[in-house]
Amino acid sequence: MFKIRKAGSWLCRRAENISAFMLAVMFISFIVQVVFRYLLNFPIGTASELTIVMWLWVVLWGASFVLREEEEIRFDIVYGMVGRRARLVMTAVSALALILIYGISLPASWDYVMFMKVQKSSYLNIRYDFLYFIYIIFAVSVVGRYVWIFFAAVRGRSVREVGVPSDIE
Repeated sequence: MFKIRKAGSWLCRRAENISAFMLAVMFISFIVQVVFRYLLNFPIGTASELTIVMWLWVVLWGASFVLREEEEIRFDIVYGMVGRRARLVMTAVSALALILIYGISLPASWDYVMFMKVQKSSYLNIRYDFLYFIYIIFAVSVVGRYVWIFFAAVRGRSVREVGVPSDIE
C-alpha cells in the first residue's frame, strides 16, 4: 500500500508540474503577443491562439488531476447545516447524478471530438480533435473521481476520511 501511495504522490506532483509548464507557456505567449502587438506594431495570431489553447488545457487538466476535492468551489450552506448522515446521503446523490450526467454525455462528447478532426486551428495548424481531447480526459476523470466518492459515501465514509485519487499525498 505504501508503494501505491508513493507512486500516486509522485504522479500528483508530475501533474502539477505539467500544469505549471502550461501556465508558463501561456504567460510567455501572452507577453510575446503584447510585445509584438504594441511595441513592434506587428500582431501575431500564433501567440494568441497558443494562449487560448494553453488556457483550455490548463483548466481541464487541473480540474482532472491537480484540483483536490476540498479545493473545489461549492455552495455548501445547506450541506454544512445538516448532520453527518444527511451529508453522506447528499454526497452519494450528487455523486450519482454527476456520474450519470458525464457518463451519458461521454459517447456524444467522444463522437463530437473525433468529428472535429476535419478542422485545424488557424495559426498553429493543430487538428481540433487533438486540441479538444482534453475534455474526454476530463470527463473520464470526473466519472472516476465521483465513482470513488459515491462508493465511499455508500460505505459511510466521508471524502475527507478516504480521500480521492488526486488527494493522495
